[in-house]
Formats: sequence, structure tokens, C-alpha cells
Amino acid sequence: MSDATWWHDVASTGLNHSLGIKVVELGKDRVVATMPVDGRTHQPFGILHGGASIALAETAASLGAAGRIDREHFTAVGQEINGNHLRALSEGVVTATAVPVHVGRSSQVWSIEIRDEARRLICIARCTIAVVPRKNG
Repeated sequence: MSDATWWHDVASTGLNHSLGIKVVELGKDRVVATMPVDGRTHQPFGILHGGASIALAETAASLGAAGRIDREHFTAVGQEINGNHLRALSEGVVTATAVPVHVGRSSQVWSIEIRDEARRLICIARCTIAVVPRKNG
């Protein structure tokens, strides 16, 4: 996978695909991703599911962390995430912006803000990513 496109393949599969998550910016110091607030991301009462917000946050942080490591020899995996859900939302699009707080050899910590289309803060999260050696075979 080329360095310019590796994240596109990763970001467009699995849970990210199911939730409609799209990565719109990927840099060493910032990752921006969007997610629709619709039937795929609602909880039973018709508002944004907290788990969907956390999935969006971890996606942004994990891609950011992966962009800062030697992916041939290491992989970035979520180790811990916490979030505060600050506002309910029933429709529209939310945007996650992830920035690194700490980048070490074996771990990274990312701060993620999720905002609605009016730029109101919906959720704030912090994600710790472990950087681990890839296993051969």
C-alpha cells in the first residue's frame, strides 16, 4: 500500500464503512473524520449512540497514530478510550478532530473533539494507542 493511500483502504472497511465514517484530512498533527447521524448511528431513542461517537473518536486517533509509525514493523492498536457525551443530536453530520497529546515509542495519547454542523461540542474523548511490533507470519 502506498504511503499516500494506505489509510483510505483501512478507513473504508469494517465498522467504519458500516457507520459511514469518512476521513477528510490525515496529517501528523491532525486527523479529521466525519460520520452521519442517522439510523446507523442512533441509539433506540433516536439520538446519536455514544458507542458510535467513541468508534469515530478511536478511528481518528488510531489513523493518526498509524500515520506516525513505521507500519512495516509496528502496528497501532487502541489501548484505552474514554469520552464525555455533552450534547444529544438526532440528525446531521458530526466531525471528529483528533490531535496528538503525547507521541512516544510505545504509546501515543490523542485528544478528540466531536462537533456538530453548528460547531457545538457533542463529545470529547481521549484515546491511548499502543505501538506494538508486528508479528511475522
